[in-house]
Amino acid sequence: MPRSGSRKIFRGIVFRGIAGAAPALLAVLLALSICGCGSGESGGGELILATTTSTRDSGLLDEWVPMFEREYPYSVKVIAVGSGAALEMARKGEADVLLVHDPEGEDELMREGYGIERAAVMHNDFILVGPPTDPAGIKGMEDAAEAFRRIGEGKYAFLSRGDNSGTHVREKALWEAAGIQPSGTWYVESGKGMGDTLRIADDRGAYTLTDRGTWLALKRDLGLEQMVQGDRALFNEYHVIVVNPAKWPAVNAEGAGAFAGFVTGQEAQRFLTTFGVDRFGEPLFYPDALPGH
Repeated sequence: MPRSGSRKIFRGIVFRGIAGAAPALLAVLLALSICGCGSGESGGGELILATTTSTRDSGLLDEWVPMFEREYPYSVKVIAVGSGAALEMARKGEADVLLVHDPEGEDELMREGYGIERAAVMHNDFILVGPPTDPAGIKGMEDAAEAFRRIGEGKYAFLSRGDNSGTHVREKALWEAAGIQPSGTWYVESGKGMGDTLRIADDRGAYTLTDRGTWLALKRDLGLEQMVQGDRALFNEYHVIVVNPAKWPAVNAEGAGAFAGFVTGQEAQRFLTTFGVDRFGEPLFYPDALPGH
């Protein structure tokens, strides 16, 4: 239901997000600060962040949210769902700001007018992982669609998120590129987030598609191995979107603008350059709003 009333790595390759998004975002933030748009209480209140499970399961939000709350007078309520569900929350007025990774779905949301600004935040990549026995013989391949074709034609166990998340959307695109319509007992949908899906795939000895951030955060506890990486089709970009208060007057537009400014600002962006390096030898995400990166 809509809310009413006021409320209290890509390894070796660098890709860029939306050109010029950050300057445009700054203009929006300035306008919000001047007009006090939205019915969220000025200078504080609850801020609802709808985001993908990968930002939670990787541990990034455990760091970013306290950093934000120390600097701004907002209490962040994180709702971690698939990107598709997060986009639907924006359409229903159930979130103030999004941090998602479904470019096509985001484009549609912006065309519909439910977002007033969208900016590139960070990127990493998707990885195809699977059991050490690798029955499909795909380990080391760089053509993701060909790897999916081998899995599908051999009917080797594959676990899909099946939740219309950004990861699920990319998986479906790879099956289409492979010329395979997955179905049958070998293809199972978990209906869960990335962390849970990886754990179930591990239990079942199945292949699955994962973002690198969640994979690096959890792989020490899993028996799965990295199989396929490096294909441009596996590039994974994240954007922040401020929900349009003209569509839903209860949106805390000031808080959403503050959060968008934070995740694209120097402190949060520089944090990404080292996040995960001490544990994994590489960052879990790469900044897209930091000059020189």
